Amino acid sequence: MKNIIITGGAGFIGSHVVRLFVNKYPDYHIINLDKLTYAGNLANLKDIEDKPNYTFVKADICDFDTILELMQKYNVDGVIHLAAESHVDRSIKDPFTFAKTNVIGTLSMLQAARCYWESLPEKYEGKRFYHISTDEVYGALEMTHPEGIEPPFTTTASSGEHHLAYGEEFFYETTKYNPHSPYSASKASSDHFVRAFHDTYGMPTIVTNCSNNYGPYQFPEKLIPLFINNIRNRKPLPVYGKGENVRDWLYVIDHARAIDTIFHDGKIAETYNIGGFNEWKNIDLIKVLIKTVDKALGNPEGSSEELITYVTDRAGHDLRYAIDSSKLKNELGWEPSLQFEEGIEKTVAWYLENQEWMDNITSGEYENYYKDMYANR
Repeated sequence: MKNIIITGGAGFIGSHVVRLFVNKYPDYHIINLDKLTYAGNLANLKDIEDKPNYTFVKADICDFDTILELMQKYNVDGVIHLAAESHVDRSIKDPFTFAKTNVIGTLSMLQAARCYWESLPEKYEGKRFYHISTDEVYGALEMTHPEGIEPPFTTTASSGEHHLAYGEEFFYETTKYNPHSPYSASKASSDHFVRAFHDTYGMPTIVTNCSNNYGPYQFPEKLIPLFINNIRNRKPLPVYGKGENVRDWLYVIDHARAIDTIFHDGKIAETYNIGGFNEWKNIDLIKVLIKTVDKALGNPEGSSEELITYVTDRAGHDLRYAIDSSKLKNELGWEPSLQFEEGIEKTVAWYLENQEWMDNITSGEYENYYKDMYANR
């Protein structure tokens, strides 16, 4: 049996990874380690909470002593590290929290894993520390395009595939780091610590940088679930600036699949970019979202566009992110399974069918969910 700690497993991406591993690998023991901050919600995992190969532990990744005890208690073979503060606006208001969680928390996890694994006779044999990061560490890309051709235009990825894009440049695994927000700076720092632990101690580490995720169970401060809920409740749809910023979108279940593939087959000390080759201007994405939600609710097509409200742009707002994930496809065979429009339809349907989950989040009731369940563990 492999014993794997997944940090941040009650969050958006983490809950999908936990569910995938628990269901796909019944001979693994999955330890979900989560502090249950505002974005952690055990209701995300209600369907697997009684599985025999699943254990939830409420703990803070910054608490080195507790993490080391858990490594020893569960004979941990692998770590999939997702726990992080991840909202740019919150990082601008409170950079200290982001530095503590994303930098010191990652360092705590690395040092606990190193101390435990180096105490074993086999040391690092069969062990793996997998750190999940973001494309935002690379900074921003220009909206360049071939002369005489307005974006979006068809471009060719290094894999040889053609995709619609808003620029001729992409983020590659070799792209120089250039973070622009406290959030991305904290993630860049944590990435450097992970690589330093490999270079200094020989720890078997892997880093991945992913594009924007969307799908079920995403905390509704993020664009897509926020706008779905606001359309349903006829509330304003706040758009930064003119909505010209471009992002690459990845369906969260495809990201979980990629994590599974990389954890098992990725090369030690390598970096892999995970993207959807799926660029959208924010305003265009919002209009697709409005059309999809209006159709699902029986509203006149496009009627909710009147809810769009343009607000002052975010400080240091990066213009464009776009990942080339050809390395992951060429070396490990992974690629996205859904086209964006299909993913959006699935996502909208999930949120509208799970209004109780959304209402519990927006009302704050989710914070009482299972409040005492793990109090004495």
